[in-house]
Amino acid sequence: MSKMRKAILLALYGASAATVFTPGISSAQTATPAAEKPADAPIQTMTIVGSRRANTSATNTPLPIDFISVSKQAEQGGQFDLAQTLANISPSFNSTRQTGADGADLIDSASLRGLGSDQTLVLVNGKRRHTVALVNLFGARNRGNTGTDLNAIPVMAISNVQVLRDGAAAQYGSDAIAGVLDITLKKSLGCEASFGYSQYSVGDGKNYLPTAYCGIGIGEKGVLGITVEYTDRGRSNRADPGNPRTIGDTKVTGPTVYLNGEVPNGGNDKLYFTLGTQQRKASSAAWARGGIGSDDIPSRNSAAMYPNGFVPYINGDINDIYGTLGYRWEIGEWRADLSQTYGFNELKYNISNTLNASIANKDLLAGGKGISPNRFDAGGFSFSQATTNLDFSRFFDGFMNGVNVAFGAEYRRENYKIFAGEPGSYNDVDGVGFGGNAGSQGFPGFQPGDRTDKNRNSIAAYIDIETDVSNRFKLQTAVRGERYSDFGSTLTGKLAGSYKVSDDFLMRGSLSTGFRAPSLQQVYFSSTFTDFISGKPMDVVLAPNGGAVANAAGIPKLKQETSNNYTLGLTFKPSSTFSMTADLYRIDISDRIVLSGRFDANNYPALGATLSALGVGQAQFFVNSINTKTQGLDLTASHRTNLGAGKLSTYLGLNYSKTEVTKVQAPPSLRGYEDVLLSERERLFIEQGGPRMKATLAFNYDQGPWSSEFKVIHYGSQTLGTFSGTAAGVPNAYYEPKTSADVSLTYAFNDTTKLTIGGNNIFNVKPSNQDPNETDNGFRYDSVQFGLGGASYFIKLWKKF
Repeated sequence: MSKMRKAILLALYGASAATVFTPGISSAQTATPAAEKPADAPIQTMTIVGSRRANTSATNTPLPIDFISVSKQAEQGGQFDLAQTLANISPSFNSTRQTGADGADLIDSASLRGLGSDQTLVLVNGKRRHTVALVNLFGARNRGNTGTDLNAIPVMAISNVQVLRDGAAAQYGSDAIAGVLDITLKKSLGCEASFGYSQYSVGDGKNYLPTAYCGIGIGEKGVLGITVEYTDRGRSNRADPGNPRTIGDTKVTGPTVYLNGEVPNGGNDKLYFTLGTQQRKASSAAWARGGIGSDDIPSRNSAAMYPNGFVPYINGDINDIYGTLGYRWEIGEWRADLSQTYGFNELKYNISNTLNASIANKDLLAGGKGISPNRFDAGGFSFSQATTNLDFSRFFDGFMNGVNVAFGAEYRRENYKIFAGEPGSYNDVDGVGFGGNAGSQGFPGFQPGDRTDKNRNSIAAYIDIETDVSNRFKLQTAVRGERYSDFGSTLTGKLAGSYKVSDDFLMRGSLSTGFRAPSLQQVYFSSTFTDFISGKPMDVVLAPNGGAVANAAGIPKLKQETSNNYTLGLTFKPSSTFSMTADLYRIDISDRIVLSGRFDANNYPALGATLSALGVGQAQFFVNSINTKTQGLDLTASHRTNLGAGKLSTYLGLNYSKTEVTKVQAPPSLRGYEDVLLSERERLFIEQGGPRMKATLAFNYDQGPWSSEFKVIHYGSQTLGTFSGTAAGVPNAYYEPKTSADVSLTYAFNDTTKLTIGGNNIFNVKPSNQDPNETDNGFRYDSVQFGLGGASYFIKLWKKF
């Protein structure tokens, strides 16, 4: 490799402004994410999230960015989906599989810096990716939030993931309050395939993952990358002996196909495209219904069908589609980019091993045995998003040490639909008086009154200027204005800068304002469902914004959240073998949208008649009701050294994040009811839904054909609320700090064949025990920290063709 090429790679992937996570491969100085290309290939610039410069590099941005090479994870990683892969690498990223949380069991949510899953923007190849149709109602994380389904993208299809740990709404628009994930897909020539198998140490949760990628040439210089994957993950169960419930991982099966490529059209002009689709079937267990004679409400069962009780299964058919078509060209010295992106997510519910007890009761009263259908189509919802972008950028080298000017516009159209289930999934054929026996047990279907088909559009314009004031001082400014058809306009701005104190030491910081538009899912979601409170069933209506129930409660129209972000950090790189970064941050969010507490006839008498007419006991709403403050520290350090006949790479990443509710803003009609609007339990879900501290320490040792990794992941403590609450003398649920460990060993038979064996959470660590009657999922501990599965083991074979 030439000295010039080495110098360019050092500049492109040096750690003075970005952290490069390639655990077990090599450090930033010797590994290039462009390793897909031969050594004599032309040097190409790389797109860095948070910058619009075509000639940018990681050292040219004043923002904290993590560069995570995913190729090794596809070859050797013990986590088979993207969310868990990132959770085990990036300390600021959190994702925990839920159980006993209805739809949240079927789609794993993810977040940055302890904020909500809908406060992180996800890009694919620099283009906005759609969120899911689901809004999380239950579970220990991201309650009331939507999010992006990262597991709809195969790990094998990905080249790298960049994590911008800074507010970026002024650059990318809504949702980028906590930061931005930019997923870069492969478009390299050649083929590779892997087959992975894993299971928990107790023998369940068997997971099979065959996946393959093939990049083929198109014309002289074009390329088409095709990734095909099939997921087959079995159900796990951690219920105690004698407990009829199923508590554990969701069963998931289905194929995924992704295409990604480009076709040059002379000079630097090119047509580029991405198309991906996933058809996934997922199944999770609802709460068990007791047998006849148990202390469960008998009207929810039928002696003829389930005399000993039953466990309903919430099954979801998930359809996810994502596509981008774009063209980049040059107009003189300006670079232009026109693209159209479309995303679609649909979740259809069908409930099995269930019954509609009112149908069974009516049959019994008519002289029958008391039989009901045991499977129902419960309806579902869909969300689509179409985004048109036109961007221009040019670098001027005659002003100071150079300035890059970028501007552009975006038009986005969104649609949200709820479709009703079959009548048997929701109707009451024997009258409300029996209470709670209507609809499919486990998950009542969406009713005709829940149906919705709502659209909105937004238009935005931005200007982004990056200035090299001197060789040492860089400045970045951005302003973005947006107008939404349903709530009005926003204007956000950003100022960031970095100063190179010496060749080894760099200071950086940023100030920005941001916003998040209320999602259509939060505005229009409507459902009646059954929750279990201290083990007892309760029917609850989640009323849409602007509907009769919300209006009766005086809930105002939802508006955007706004934020102020502050970051101050440094990077230190005294040698080519050691680097570290540290960044302090603060995020203040006003008018944060939350899912309210439960209102009923006792704590809010004005709703009593309305709830009684609906035959439900409680009501919830989405409302702009709180302000929060999040403060934290991101710390990273990496080191490489020769050890014996091999090479040892060490990586440390730590995130500490503390979120506090600073104000509860009740609408005029609910003043005096702040404790109901945001109960102690719901406040703790917001403040400590994720651990306040998470740290990863990874050791990678390579010698000849052997490579190994030992990784320690530490999760800080969490305190969650209980159903009864401290006011009733029941203490909050305290989850002690826990530390898990992963290990793997890889043997390379040659450059094209590798075999890896390993284990995750090898010491079988689990969260602290709690009172099952007070946890959200009714188990001895909620799905917090690293989850409740325990130790697992895996084997993976990788082959390059």
